[in-house]
Amino acid sequence: MSSIPENVASASALKSFATRASLAVAVVLVVIKLSAWSATGSIALLTSAVDALVDTAASLITYSGVRYAERPPDPNHRFGHGKGEAVAAFTQATILGGAALVLAIQAVERLIFPEPIDALEIGVWVILVSLLASATLVAMQTWVVRKTGSTAIAADRAHYLTDAGVNVAVLLALGLAKWTGWTRADPAFALLISGYMLRSAYEIATHALVQLLDRELSAEDRTRIKEAVLACEGVRAIHDLRTRSSGDRIFVEYHLEVDARLPLDVAHAIDDATETAVKTLLSGTVEVTAHTEPYGIKDERLDDMVRRGTAKNG
Repeated sequence: MSSIPENVASASALKSFATRASLAVAVVLVVIKLSAWSATGSIALLTSAVDALVDTAASLITYSGVRYAERPPDPNHRFGHGKGEAVAAFTQATILGGAALVLAIQAVERLIFPEPIDALEIGVWVILVSLLASATLVAMQTWVVRKTGSTAIAADRAHYLTDAGVNVAVLLALGLAKWTGWTRADPAFALLISGYMLRSAYEIATHALVQLLDRELSAEDRTRIKEAVLACEGVRAIHDLRTRSSGDRIFVEYHLEVDARLPLDVAHAIDDATETAVKTLLSGTVEVTAHTEPYGIKDERLDDMVRRGTAKNG
């Protein structure tokens, strides 16, 4: 019998399917968009094609990041490999941001020196097909993220949301160029697309850094954890609560104060009860570590260090 929990195995299968589907769609879109750009010369289509190339690279990174994050703990990574997803997401943001800057420069150049666009009908049909493919993939990824909480797939989904926005903008640019003859519509929309890509890169990077820099869970979640622990019978106090997320895992650590006169086995049972209460409280895979201490102990506390640091910084 497999030792992997059914819910973990199911999440792994979903993430694997999502990453493979994303990669397949990305490759197809790159081919058809580059072909359309070659036929039309549209800078907006080139922007969309480069965005699709970025999506392909991002999908490869996501696939690698998800596979790495699913590795079990080993002697050198006892907290597991969950941050592999955050690294993949941050790498995607870097690629997307760099591509956006390059395309923005090209769009400005074409605004200054406009060029006519050929075979507009081809471009329109290519963008319509791309828009349908992107929308279908985003719907599937949204469902997978809801089921698994994967950071890497959420970042990949953001890429394809960007791609859908890019496709709409390109469609508008080609339409304006066709019906009004305004050639600068093409680079103008390309510049707007570049700005949208930069914004998406910023949002992806910000979300990834929450995990990479071990940011605490929300104040609301921390309060709920404390309340759940204090509600357990035998608990006198809790201090030095620390939380962080890593991929689809949440790590919670705290110092638990109990009556010093309690037998060790009773104190240990209280410890176990609080850990179970926290695991039940939070969704997903949660690892909880409680350090049991006699009530009222006076020692150097992380809470005091944080308060002093906050006061100093403020």
